[in-house]
Amino acid sequence: MKQRGRHRRRRRGRALRATLAGAGLALTAAATMISTSQATVADDPGALKPLTSSAELDRLRLTEQPVPQRSLDRLAKAMGRPVGVGTVLGGADRSLRGADECDAEEKKALPVAPAATRAYCWDPADSATPLWRPESVTTSGDAESDGRWRGHRVILSGWTREADDGRGLARVAFVDADDPGHLTYTWVLLAVPVDGGRDFRGLVSQVSGMVWYGDKLLVTTSGAERDALYVYDLRRIHRATVGGEEVGRVPGGWSAHGYRWVLPAIASYRPADGNCVREAGTDLSAAPCPDGLSLDRSSAPASLVASQAVPAEDGHHTRLWRYSFSRDPGRSGLLAADSGATVTSTEAYGTKTEDVRGVLSHRPGPFAPPDWYLGRPADEGTHGTLWRQDERGANAASCGAEDTHRCWGDGTGSLSYWQETGDVWSLSGRMLFALPLSAVERELR
Repeated sequence: MKQRGRHRRRRRGRALRATLAGAGLALTAAATMISTSQATVADDPGALKPLTSSAELDRLRLTEQPVPQRSLDRLAKAMGRPVGVGTVLGGADRSLRGADECDAEEKKALPVAPAATRAYCWDPADSATPLWRPESVTTSGDAESDGRWRGHRVILSGWTREADDGRGLARVAFVDADDPGHLTYTWVLLAVPVDGGRDFRGLVSQVSGMVWYGDKLLVTTSGAERDALYVYDLRRIHRATVGGEEVGRVPGGWSAHGYRWVLPAIASYRPADGNCVREAGTDLSAAPCPDGLSLDRSSAPASLVASQAVPAEDGHHTRLWRYSFSRDPGRSGLLAADSGATVTSTEAYGTKTEDVRGVLSHRPGPFAPPDWYLGRPADEGTHGTLWRQDERGANAASCGAEDTHRCWGDGTGSLSYWQETGDVWSLSGRMLFALPLSAVERELR
């Protein structure tokens, strides 16, 4: 019976891939050319260096800090019964445009090699504003092994609004991806409970990394936030009852910066030895803040993969590391922690790849070591580089007349692997796109 089940899943997976391929795109010449000004080949970062000393690994330890249950209950009682993802998708009020509806300037940001097979741009009301920037992506392919959440295929995209006055915000586009030819979405504001659950504030952070696993959403934090990660429960989405730019309790109800939905954090992870340092490469004794996140379902148990963005002029190695997710059914979507609520990294590396923004780890076989895929942004122009590294060396795609390695998108978007379909999802500029991991492998051989 198990073997027949596997065959049925494989047939479903092949059928789905065929459907998605049928909804693929033919990229324009503008999206498949690269300027000669980008033709300098990036330095080969070489092999990954395992980090094994206890001092190095201790810097990666996290402490889990749940929001008190009484605070969550008080907020839920005041705001009304929370809803789930399906209810939010049912209220989707915007549409993503297919690649043929996106303008040439938007499509310039797409990868040259390997080329995207699906690409979308956002509703003009969202793509035209410079105040908000898309940075991270995760999918129901991360959340569940069959690729569906409560019967829906879903994509989540994290956006950041940075502000000089320290009042930045973070929001998530909840995308209904059941119909590959017609993706719709709506916005949910990320928030943090305050005053014992009597109020909430907006998450003042850059969401450069985001992973949906089980019923939890883990996001990176930065700026005014002192934690490394925040945790959200996707069964606890609340309705905003008052419009306007305010965030939190207001006269007459609750406001979420004009959005209909708000998602309050239920926990956070903080470095066990204090606050993380955003550019920790300059201080090797400091705990690094994760900048990139992704899920690795090929590990056992599934694991959260993290990277930092050490600037090129720093001179230190970028760190890559992972944490295992808990196997305890009562801790669905949370990281594996000991009795003292301490989370320990299970694997860590150093890499010479600079300014890593997107990270993905995947084992090509059950007994094979993991391949690490690292996206770094463009030094100039619109295209960055996607490196594949392991302990033996590194590879990147070549393109253009002078075989430049700057063939990826702009390199600032996170990476997410949808196991059911075999696709990698990412963001580049104002484009959301996907391509098969097998195509990445072919280009990087």
